[in-house]
Amino acid sequence: MNYIAKEILVKGLVQGVGFRPFIYRLAHKHNIKGTVENNNLGVKIIIEGEPESVEKFLKELPISIPEASHIVKLDQKTVSINHFKDFSIVKSRSLSNEITEVSPDIAICRNCLEDMDKQADRIDYAFTNCTNCGPMFTIIRDLPYDRPKTTMAPFIMCDNCKKEYTDILDRRFHAQPVACNKCGPHYELIYGDKYFNKIEDILKLTSDLILEGKTLAIKGLGGFHLACNPFNNTSVKELRLRKNREGKPLAIMFSNIEEAKKYLFISSKEEELLLSWRRPIVLLKSKKIISEQLGLGLDTLGVMLPYMPFHYLLFRELKVPALVLTSGNLSDEPIIIDNNLALNNLNKIADATIIYNRDIYNRTDDSVAFVANDKSRIIRRSRSYAPSPIHTNFNTEGIFAAGAELVNCFAIGKGNQILLSQHIGDLKNMETFEFYQESISRFSKLFRFEPQLVVSDMHPEYLSSKYSDNLTIKHIKVQHHHAHIASCMAENNIDEKVIGISFDGTGYGTDGNIWGGEILICDYESFERYSHFEYIKQPGGDASNHHPWRMLLSYLIHYFGEDFIHKNNFLFDDIDSNEINLVSSIIDKNINCPLSSSAGRLFDSVSALLGACKNSTYHAEAPMRLEALASKSNTKSKYSYEITNHISFKYCFLEMINDINNKRKLSDIAMAFHNTIIDLVTTVATKIRNETTINKVALSGGSFQNRILLEGCENELKLKDFEIYSQSSVPSNDGGIALGQIAIAAKRRDNDRL
Repeated sequence: MNYIAKEILVKGLVQGVGFRPFIYRLAHKHNIKGTVENNNLGVKIIIEGEPESVEKFLKELPISIPEASHIVKLDQKTVSINHFKDFSIVKSRSLSNEITEVSPDIAICRNCLEDMDKQADRIDYAFTNCTNCGPMFTIIRDLPYDRPKTTMAPFIMCDNCKKEYTDILDRRFHAQPVACNKCGPHYELIYGDKYFNKIEDILKLTSDLILEGKTLAIKGLGGFHLACNPFNNTSVKELRLRKNREGKPLAIMFSNIEEAKKYLFISSKEEELLLSWRRPIVLLKSKKIISEQLGLGLDTLGVMLPYMPFHYLLFRELKVPALVLTSGNLSDEPIIIDNNLALNNLNKIADATIIYNRDIYNRTDDSVAFVANDKSRIIRRSRSYAPSPIHTNFNTEGIFAAGAELVNCFAIGKGNQILLSQHIGDLKNMETFEFYQESISRFSKLFRFEPQLVVSDMHPEYLSSKYSDNLTIKHIKVQHHHAHIASCMAENNIDEKVIGISFDGTGYGTDGNIWGGEILICDYESFERYSHFEYIKQPGGDASNHHPWRMLLSYLIHYFGEDFIHKNNFLFDDIDSNEINLVSSIIDKNINCPLSSSAGRLFDSVSALLGACKNSTYHAEAPMRLEALASKSNTKSKYSYEITNHISFKYCFLEMINDINNKRKLSDIAMAFHNTIIDLVTTVATKIRNETTINKVALSGGSFQNRILLEGCENELKLKDFEIYSQSSVPSNDGGIALGQIAIAAKRRDNDRL
């Protein structure tokens, strides 16, 4: 018989997602003999068969893979015939310090939901899963991904589960978390001094408590949630009060997409994102008010759909179609994952607590995304996204990127991959810094990472920078906004000079000032600061972030002098005059007034000017409220600005104030301001192109989470025939900084320019 043999190595997200059983079934379909195995290089397949059968196998393999898997590279070579008698799956092996991808957690699949209705040992079983769904990153301790190296290790499979686990043709073949009512983890509800262990009792009592307006702490996939009835204003307000979450919007989970559509506008792309196996929180436009306490005046809500078996069981019993589900933590601390810690700490917030007896090893918050120009954009990259890598065309091996301070993610380099951590949070307290260090240690072990080079932000006071200073290896520092643009470039696989538009709240500049409204010409190795927003004093430093009226005052004094403030004191009519005088004096005497070119502080100022937000209760509240105000207008008008060696907004402020005096609708003024920034971006980009012939524009920085700004810049640049690159699978905020840091370090190392 004329047989041929091939050895195939598949790299990508191919472990823990049913890939080997898929290969086994494909081999049987085409009468192929051989083996398939997991190792830390990827999935290795050896096939033997008639040439026509081998060709069909190779053709079908990449187009029929399991939904959650992803092939990055598929190498094949001809090998000698081994005369295999059948096709088999062989035991996982660890061959080197190279690693394969670790699957993120995957929302429960339709087949498992059906099993919960009809399979005897899984009726209403809240941990039902298979190779196509369930917990993965949150339970894995080490590679290869096998049960003893997960937090499922203590649970010994019953005979039925073991039969499924070892049956190559079964959907649960080598599903590491496989379990059932007989042998797997179980939930428990603690309410006062009473304990409930039966799932039917837990579900009924939870439903009753939610309807009564109570708050519950519920253990989720990557940490605890706090839940209450979103249709009960008093309940939501009480949750805010107990959690010390005065203004920040709260996310909600709807029972299904049909219920969500009753309350929110959902495009086809947003629906696709909501229903995807990643199940992120998606920011959606409100159609009908659920509770004034959820968004507190914003026109969007963060919405997700069920992704755990328990969620589906709970919504069967609940009398309301949605739940508030917000992070189970104390303010600014990491999400809690430990049962005892939840019982001791969250009891100050929750009236009852629901736990289960399987450990969460890797903490993950819910991921957050929005859709702009029909493209999904990640804001917070965590559950079901991390730790999937970014693939590059350069060598990143051994590089550790410390990330920034706010919404921190770190990154490690392995081969041509950059592995971004899950969302860590703001590195401003010891608890979050400990989570940061713990996660670095766990990533290093899981991915067999030995740091050879560390790269951090230039800011000397960031905890991430100080952590890097203490490592006894080569250390380079990268400018914040250069890293933003490099992050966008790396995600989009660009390796040439670009026009970089980086707008955000803050970043340490090479001149020691605060940057944030930056027009750069850059590649990975270096950047030129072509232009920037005009430097304005930021009175009180970081205090201005919490009091946007201070930046408004500073802008107006800078452009028009203090007499202008006295003549237009109506702009500050709800601010104490003593405070105004104090801040004016601070500005005049230049006491604790760092210079800032920040786009975030400019948006703060305009938000305060229009009365949208003069004092903020959470990060970026003022720009968010300004965007919400602008979204009510369709005006195409814009204001004036001046480009010299910097960009001045003197005439923009003058024209806005004239419009206020002329009683123009505030929403029109807000939209006209957005149009001004969009026009500015297009004008400056065109000017640079005329001078340099560079036609690629990269947009990055937290300000591009503003849907109006992002869509407007992309659309207007497209009309001018620019090639536009923005971020999608990596946050444009500081959560994506580490990606840019590694890219810059890798290119500098390759070119001996460290």
